[in-house]
Amino acid sequence: MRLRDVEAGDAGAYVRMRCDAVMMAELGGPLPEERVRERLRKDVVEVAEDRSWIKVIVPDGAGPEVAAGTVTLWSHEEDGAAVAEIGWMVLPEFQGRGLAKAAVRELLDAAARDGRWGPVHAFPATANGPSNGICRALGFRLLGEQDVDFADRVLHCNHWVVVPGEHYASGTE
Repeated sequence: MRLRDVEAGDAGAYVRMRCDAVMMAELGGPLPEERVRERLRKDVVEVAEDRSWIKVIVPDGAGPEVAAGTVTLWSHEEDGAAVAEIGWMVLPEFQGRGLAKAAVRELLDAAARDGRWGPVHAFPATANGPSNGICRALGFRLLGEQDVDFADRVLHCNHWVVVPGEHYASGTE
């Protein structure tokens, strides 16, 4: 598995991930295609300006055009303070191969080397067993449950946090 920056040509993968009812079941349902395409345009700019790390997950042996999913690290403001957040999605035909966990681990390793992100938070839906399992396996600490705004929806999530390079299980299970 390797990661590459998201680019404008990833529209098909973005639409598949964010406009599909099954993929978006834990995130409040599918989003409108035009909104997803606009998000991709904004994401490409954020990557170019190094404000966010938005990576496409490319499976081993596949060409760089193959998108198995994405892993993203970004910062936003919450109660007047900057908060780093990580999130990921993997298309159904690539699930169950450990790609999301490997991608999250790799991005956290990069964040530890970079040093600018501080503690990294994750907010998987409480019912999303695989994503909560990734947090648990990588040494995130569960802070509790909370409601989170996502795409103009309120989701009930687990709130996890990890300090890259300090508390997570980089190379171990």
